[in-house]
Amino acid sequence: MHMAIIKDIEIRDDFITLGQFIKVVDLISSGGEAKSFLLNTNVLINGEKDSRRGRKLYRGDQIVINDIEYRIC
Repeated sequence: MHMAIIKDIEIRDDFITLGQFIKVVDLISSGGEAKSFLLNTNVLINGEKDSRRGRKLYRGDQIVINDIEYRIC
């Protein structure tokens, strides 16, 4: 049975952009890598594919990257 990995990510502000998020969760080491990462990686936000660096993520949003599920809280 496949167990999903779920990680809760707390944010201080009202939202975080997808580009900032992938840096916060250590998927990239600098903001300059965001565009390339998002072009080459399948990212699902609330079940829909999205690759926009500026996409705003809010509390309650679900992000799935490389079989890891993140929840914004």
